[in-house]
Amino acid sequence: MTMKKKKIKLALVGNPNTGKTSLFNKLTGLHKKIGNYPGITVNRVAGIFQLDDGTLIELIDLPGTYSLHPNSKDEEVVLKELLLNRENIEGVIVVADINNLKKNMILLTELQDLGMPVMLAINMCDEMKRKGIEIDIGKLEKLLGIPVMLISAKKAKADGEKKGKGKIHALKHRIPEMFTGKGKRFFENYGLTALNLDFIRDKIKTNDLYKNWILYTEQDKLNEAIEKKFPYINELPFDRTAVKKLLQKEIIKRYKDINEILKETYRIDKSKATGFTERIDRILLHKYWGLIIFAVIMFSVFQSIFSLASIPMDWIDGIFTQFSMYLKTSLPDNELTALLTDGILAGIAGVVIFVPQIAILFLFIALLEEMGYMSRIVYLMDKIMQPFGLSGKSVVPLLSGTACAVPAIMGARTIENSKERLITILTTPFMTCSARLPVYTIIIALIIPEEKIFGMINLQGLALFALYFLGFASALISAWVLSKLIKSNYKRYFILEMPEYKLPILKNIYITVIDNLKAFVFGAGKIIVAFSIIIWFLATHGPEKFQQTETDIKKTEKFSHQEMNIEAYKLENSYLGIMGKAIEPVIRPLGYDWKIGIALLTSFAAREVFVSTLSTIYSVGDADNEHLLKEKMRREQNLFTGKPTFTFAVGISLLLFYAFAMQCFSTLATIKNETKTWKWPVIVFFYMTGIAYITAFIAYQSLK
Repeated sequence: MTMKKKKIKLALVGNPNTGKTSLFNKLTGLHKKIGNYPGITVNRVAGIFQLDDGTLIELIDLPGTYSLHPNSKDEEVVLKELLLNRENIEGVIVVADINNLKKNMILLTELQDLGMPVMLAINMCDEMKRKGIEIDIGKLEKLLGIPVMLISAKKAKADGEKKGKGKIHALKHRIPEMFTGKGKRFFENYGLTALNLDFIRDKIKTNDLYKNWILYTEQDKLNEAIEKKFPYINELPFDRTAVKKLLQKEIIKRYKDINEILKETYRIDKSKATGFTERIDRILLHKYWGLIIFAVIMFSVFQSIFSLASIPMDWIDGIFTQFSMYLKTSLPDNELTALLTDGILAGIAGVVIFVPQIAILFLFIALLEEMGYMSRIVYLMDKIMQPFGLSGKSVVPLLSGTACAVPAIMGARTIENSKERLITILTTPFMTCSARLPVYTIIIALIIPEEKIFGMINLQGLALFALYFLGFASALISAWVLSKLIKSNYKRYFILEMPEYKLPILKNIYITVIDNLKAFVFGAGKIIVAFSIIIWFLATHGPEKFQQTETDIKKTEKFSHQEMNIEAYKLENSYLGIMGKAIEPVIRPLGYDWKIGIALLTSFAAREVFVSTLSTIYSVGDADNEHLLKEKMRREQNLFTGKPTFTFAVGISLLLFYAFAMQCFSTLATIKNETKTWKWPVIVFFYMTGIAYITAFIAYQSLK
């Protein structure tokens, strides 16, 4: 009669892409589909293998998961198996990737806190030399209190292997050690008793503190099982916002503990690395060459945003212009047609015209992310940006703001830290965007002579460069100020995973671009269209004098361009014109008259409208005739001083005003859409406009 063999049930768990399924196949001799993407292990699959002493191990291969706080259905499967079916699982083998050990150990420490017998199998040990990785296994075992094995599931032979490079047989040999030691507990030291865990313990009738915590925090995902096993859990008070904050605190404390352990046991010496990624990183992460290469890449990206987007943007502009003209000639000449063409259609055009820039920017961001370079950018820039309250990831939104603030602000979504993301959003509008260029070029041409210093440096070009530099410096200074004013309980930890370089997955890039386009068009787009209609109404309506404009003009002989002067006269007497005259006393200390005041107001729709508004007011006729407009502006006289309106002092004042002022409804709408509140757009508007007014005032009063 043969003796019945002992049987133990173990679970195999780990983050996605750690080689967990490969190890399962090698241990059990079964063959499963293996791929390089998360979520491949969908179902609960079991296999059998035998230890040297004859003990049978039933190994359950669970789906990949990052934590016991699930964010997907697959991760919920893992939680339910480990937490609620403990009688079916007696121990856990955690598979970790040696390249991302810090991140993988979050799940390990959570399982240790559940009090389960645990073994850590660190996979891909064959890559250690190539990556320059050194690890002290003995010390790591001592600090964790569990058996730790270095393995290579890829190079291991199947079930019968004893001497191969994969060390699978050695792993089997050490499985009994899981049940003899006592692993380290982490959770008890985190001080998370604010939610009355003693009360939870009394209700659930168990002394396992971390199990109580999981049951409480994940009760919505464990609802049916909890109702059956722990019917009192639903009676406990539950605040999702408070719980979320405590979960963040738990993760931060876990990372702190893991950092301390790995500081003593795990080291990467890039100088000894021999792999492709490491060789490339020696250049791309070099403290000098890395920054130069990054600058070249970013310069190329933003040049592409200008050059590649200009063709579709011009095409979109042309389509909307032709369609607007078609409607004007086909429909009756009345208020409804004007609203449709100059209000609604113009507003929609103001949304759609940004689509090429947004698409191109997020295409490049997604490409850099997919290829693995974005993490290198963050690493390079984080130390530089950190003193200003920004993240390394803030660099891309800030620099892309030189093309347009709208897609740039949306680009801040990649910043995980909510405070750093908010500061990036609020300071990006300081960057000199392309919409400011028409204003800059015409004002610079008026007040700065077209001369060269040292025979090679153009003064006008130098002035333009100074304005770009001023924008970047203002963004950094404002970020520093905001970092002191915005309170946050978040303690900054620089935790960064350096992925391998790889070919981008086109499907992921497509989804990223489409999602961001939808967010802009259906989010900020609604606000932009609404403001466009408001500005149209204010510019095309007015009191009784506005209604008599055409009759008054026709009685006057002195106008040579009657049609254009009708438009100029109408604009002067419209509600918008009245508002321009009303603010004249406020803007007069800056050197501006009511005509400039109207241009300031209309440019809230878009900064470049400043030039076309002045063209209308000065009756130039064609807004694109820049030479004629400059001549009119040169000859224009200030009614109060009798001197030319656009003096050097006024020009500098205007340049500084537009360098700082928030003059773009599209940007305000995007800030509102990204922050989910009007609070921050209003603060940004008054903050930037206040700075613009003060600097313009000082400049004019000093130079006049």
